Amino acid sequence: MTDRTILVLKRGAHGVPASELAEAILERRPADEVVLARTRSEELEYVEDADVVASGGFDDELLARATSLKLFSGFAAGYEHLPLAEFEDRGVAVTTGSGIHGPNMAEHLVGAVLVFSRRFDEGWRRANERRWDHYEGGELQGSTVTVVGLGAIGTATVERLEPFGVETVGVRYTPGKGGPTDEVVGFGGPAFERALARTDYLLLACPLTETTRGLVDAEAFETLPSSAVLVNVARGPVVDTDALVDAVRGSQIRGAALDVTDPEPLPADHPLWSFDDVHVTPHMAGSTPNYFERAADILARNLARVDETGEYRDLENQVAGPGSD
Repeated sequence: MTDRTILVLKRGAHGVPASELAEAILERRPADEVVLARTRSEELEYVEDADVVASGGFDDELLARATSLKLFSGFAAGYEHLPLAEFEDRGVAVTTGSGIHGPNMAEHLVGAVLVFSRRFDEGWRRANERRWDHYEGGELQGSTVTVVGLGAIGTATVERLEPFGVETVGVRYTPGKGGPTDEVVGFGGPAFERALARTDYLLLACPLTETTRGLVDAEAFETLPSSAVLVNVARGPVVDTDALVDAVRGSQIRGAALDVTDPEPLPADHPLWSFDDVHVTPHMAGSTPNYFERAADILARNLARVDETGEYRDLENQVAGPGSD
């Protein structure tokens, strides 16, 4: 007899084969029934009996049928796309995949910084033209790196930056909590402005909220040094796209590396594609071959706690439902 039914939605696999994700969960929870929905019809059918849903997203039609649901285990780090209020009304616990993407996204951020620091992009351009022309590289040591968001991704990034001899500034909602950076400031205000004014690399790894929407706007670009580089793996709307285009066009900043954009996907005729000093990747910083293993680990730890306490509350990465306040 199984303890509960865990439904894995195919669209929740984040680029990883959903069957592998389901297998990883079953390895950790052999007493539970793990069901994989491969089609929309199967999603609508199986969700009626599911105690737990593991997915990257959830819609109103599924929610209306999820009469037995006690836990939604989201595998995205963010949760702004989820119907949290509706989950709260139904007493459904909601957790996120915070921590899954720490290593790979931190590597993406540091990699983008090194591309600009050592000017690899210029080397690649010359190599494509088969030109053996010397050019000067920069140096990361001694730079000031500001990391916006000190969650799992931001913390992992700071850890990887430490050997490079940089000064780090962290930006978080509650700066009084401190953090792994040399200095911590809050969003907005004089301290944030002073941090921007001395930033060489501005790394965005924060969730999209009312506070962070449009955080990097025209005023921010005016405050940043003209030698600054923006790297965004957060969400596109954290940056004012029109202001970014103007800043790059007017040489207000040195360049940008964008894994997320607003709009997204970035239209083929968008001006951001045309700048040599703007590098765009198609929202892939979160990809990792270890995705489903880490996702299954989070779910397994949470269900082990439920087994111990008998309640779906105070879970790892919980953002809604019982005990989430």
